[in-house]
Amino acid sequence: MSAQLHTMSRAIAVSCATIAALLAALPAHAQQPSMRNAQPLDPELVTARTGLERYQDPIVAVHDGYLSTLGCIEYPEGGSEGAMQYAPGGMGVHFLNMQLVGPELDPMKPQVLIYEPDGDRLRLVAAEWFMPAELVQAEVPSIFGKELQGPMEGHKPLMPGGFHHYDLHVWLWKDNPGGVFSPTNANVACPKGGYSFAESAPKMAPHKH
Repeated sequence: MSAQLHTMSRAIAVSCATIAALLAALPAHAQQPSMRNAQPLDPELVTARTGLERYQDPIVAVHDGYLSTLGCIEYPEGGSEGAMQYAPGGMGVHFLNMQLVGPELDPMKPQVLIYEPDGDRLRLVAAEWFMPAELVQAEVPSIFGKELQGPMEGHKPLMPGGFHHYDLHVWLWKDNPGGVFSPTNANVACPKGGYSFAESAPKMAPHKH
């Protein structure tokens, strides 16, 4: 494991007890957001959504090794030249499982779960497949027939800028007008103040292979 991966893993582990205590105050189950207006999902995506349904409860996610990165992330300005071309919108709160980070991708084991704050609840809205750039071989990693986006710099301030990576967001539980694989969602909003961050889209990083 590189120094950057080790540092990131330690930082997340230190916050585990605090996050678990905060999440314990939430209701045990967050109801599934409406998908009534969404286009039908491909069978492979339906299978993934069904298999990950238990993570509607964020406490279950924490027990399985997904640790919150605290901040609710949104990109009100979208992307710009030299950066990832995000459409204006939100992402939410990322729960990262460092045990699942590696050179292979599994449809049933996303490295990240994404929750949207809703009052005193966290509602599961998306999953993210994630790979550090240093683990990528000659070909760009792909899953569900889609290449991961990147390489890009880390999402500051919650991730070191030097942590170059690829990722693919998949909106399995919430309608996204930009499409199921769009990195941002105009229907996601972060609460004002607290641990909410209006970020600039991460800069693109060179592909070394």
